[in-house]
Amino acid sequence: MATADAVLVIGAGIIGLSTAYAITRAAPGTRVTVLEKELHPAQHQTGRNSGVIHSGIYYRPGSLKARYAVQGAAEMVKFCAEHDIPHEVTGKLIVATEREELPRLHSLVQRGRENGIPVRELVPSQIADHEPHVRGIAAIHVGTTGVCDFRAVTETLARLAQDAGADLRYGRQVRAITQRGNEVVVSTADEEFRAKVLVNCAGLHCDRVARLAGLRPAMRIVPFRGEFYELAPSAADLVRGLVYPVPDPAFPFLGVHLTRGVDGAVHIGPNAVPALAREGYGWRTVSPRDLVQTAAFPGTWRIARRHWRYEVDEIRRSLSKHAFTRAVQRLLPDVRPEDLIPAASGVRAQAVLRDGTLADDFLFAGSGPYVHVLNAPSPAATASLPIGREVARRALAALTAA
Repeated sequence: MATADAVLVIGAGIIGLSTAYAITRAAPGTRVTVLEKELHPAQHQTGRNSGVIHSGIYYRPGSLKARYAVQGAAEMVKFCAEHDIPHEVTGKLIVATEREELPRLHSLVQRGRENGIPVRELVPSQIADHEPHVRGIAAIHVGTTGVCDFRAVTETLARLAQDAGADLRYGRQVRAITQRGNEVVVSTADEEFRAKVLVNCAGLHCDRVARLAGLRPAMRIVPFRGEFYELAPSAADLVRGLVYPVPDPAFPFLGVHLTRGVDGAVHIGPNAVPALAREGYGWRTVSPRDLVQTAAFPGTWRIARRHWRYEVDEIRRSLSKHAFTRAVQRLLPDVRPEDLIPAASGVRAQAVLRDGTLADDFLFAGSGPYVHVLNAPSPAATASLPIGREVARRALAALTAA
C-alpha cells in the first residue's frame, strides 16, 4: 500500500477537479489523488447540461449561489479565454408571455441589480431586435450570460492538476471508507487509498459517500432527469442565442429554454421528471436500489405532494412530443414537432431535505478529516472555480488540523 496522500478527492466532475486544481495552486507540493468510478472525467452532470454560463440573476442575494455564480461567470469566461476553450458571452433574454408573469419578471430585474448584474428591460419590439422569432409581451436582457464547453473545461482542470502533481485514478468506485488512527482509508474493488483528508465531490452519489464516511446527512439526493431536444438544421435559424421563460418560484426548476451552444446547435429543454435511477438517462433505465432508497426517504413524498401538479405536466411533456412542442411554442410559435430531434438527457443531483423542501443553496458539510459537497446542481458548473477554492480551503484547514 502506497504512502498516504494528504488529500483524497472522490469524483472527477467539474467540482472535484476544480478542487484538486485549487489545492495544487494554494498549497504546491500537497499530495492529491482523485478517484473516479468512470473511465473519463465529466461523465454525468458536468458533461450533460446545456453549457450555459449563468449570470446569477435567479439566486437569492447574499446566497452562495448568487455570490459564486456572479464571480464564477466572470472567472469562467477568463479561464476559457486563457486556455482556448470554446466559449461565447451571448447575453440572454428572459421572456414573459402572459400578464401574470410580469410581476415575477420585475422581481428578477430587482434581484439582478441587487446581485450586481447588468439587466435591461425590453418591450416587444426590442425582443424582436434580439430574437425575431420569439414572441413575448415583455423581457429582460442579461448581458453577462454565455455558453461554453464544460467538458473541455473539466478536461483542462484535470490536465492542470496533473501537471501540478495530482494523481487521477479512473475506474475506481469507492466501496468502503474507514478511519485508522489519523488516516482515512478508502477501499475500491481491489485497492486501498489512504489520506489525511477526504473530500466528497461525488455528485449524484454524494449522500451515499457521506454515509460511508459515517455522516448521517439530513438530506437525500433525489434524481430528476432533464430531457432535451435539438432543433433540426432546417429550423436552427429560429433561435440566435439564449431564451428563457420567466421561472415560477413555486417550482424549483427554470423551465424549458432555448440555448444555442458553442457548436452552433440549438438545444431545447430541459423538462424535469423523476428519474428511476440516479444515472437514469431514460425511462428504461431503472435501479431497484435507487428506487427503494428514494421511496424510503420522507422528503420524497412530501415534495411529491407539494409539486404533483407540476410533475404531471412535466411527465406529460416527457411522454408526448406534441405536448413538449406546445410548451416551446409559448416562446417560439414557429417551431413544429418535426423540428425537434431528441438529444442526450441529464440527471440533476438535487438534495431534498426531510421536510420535502429542496436545498436552495450549495451545501457543504463535514468535520475532522472530511469535507462533503452535498448539494451542487446548477449553477455549480458556472461557479466551479470559486466552489473549488472554497472546498480546497476547507480541505487544507482540515489538513493543518490533522
